[in-house]
Amino acid sequence: MAANGGGTAGGGKPSSGRPPAGGAGPAAARRGPSPAVYRRRRIAVLVLAVLVLVLLTGVGYWVAGLFGGSGRAAAEPDAGAGQATAQVSPSASAQAAEPACGDSEVVLRASTDQPAYDSGSNPTLIMEVANEGDFPCELNVGTDAMDFVITSGEDRIFSSKDCEADPSALMMTIQPGKSERAQFTWQRNRTAPGCTLVEANPQPGTYVLVTKLDDRTSNKAIFELR
Repeated sequence: MAANGGGTAGGGKPSSGRPPAGGAGPAAARRGPSPAVYRRRRIAVLVLAVLVLVLLTGVGYWVAGLFGGSGRAAAEPDAGAGQATAQVSPSASAQAAEPACGDSEVVLRASTDQPAYDSGSNPTLIMEVANEGDFPCELNVGTDAMDFVITSGEDRIFSSKDCEADPSALMMTIQPGKSERAQFTWQRNRTAPGCTLVEANPQPGTYVLVTKLDDRTSNKAIFELR
């Protein structure tokens, strides 16, 4: 009896202290996900992060391209304007026109290369245009504006305008304190308006030269014919 009792105690069914076969599920739930599950989750998170980075990078390049394109589009009109400005400025700037010379800035002077001329020697008549202002100015010094006039007393002897052929303009910039000169060789002949033929020739005596440039008139230069 004692042996049977001991056998029953040691070799019977497992005691209630050992987990039954059906208790494996709750025990596994308490242990948490397996390492394989953790690896899969980490891989998924990493892939998601890479996708987000790629997306942000792509958006960044698109925005940069947009601003770059906008910058170029905004610069093109400036370049065109610059070209437009470069095409227009030569006529108005590359050789930029100076302001016209005022009456108070320009001084017109008349002279001859000699005070007296022997028979057979032709006088050289000189017109000098001086800028006595403080700034450069532009003036027409062409043959259409100038005139060399010779008189003797009340007698009008000669004018370079009387028989002038193909007069033309010549715009010139004169620097402050500088002057330009024009010369005309007088053939000791008389002229009349319209280039009417005058047969008489000037005689020995005293003559007066006055030069004109548009509405400007010079001083009187006196010389002698012998």
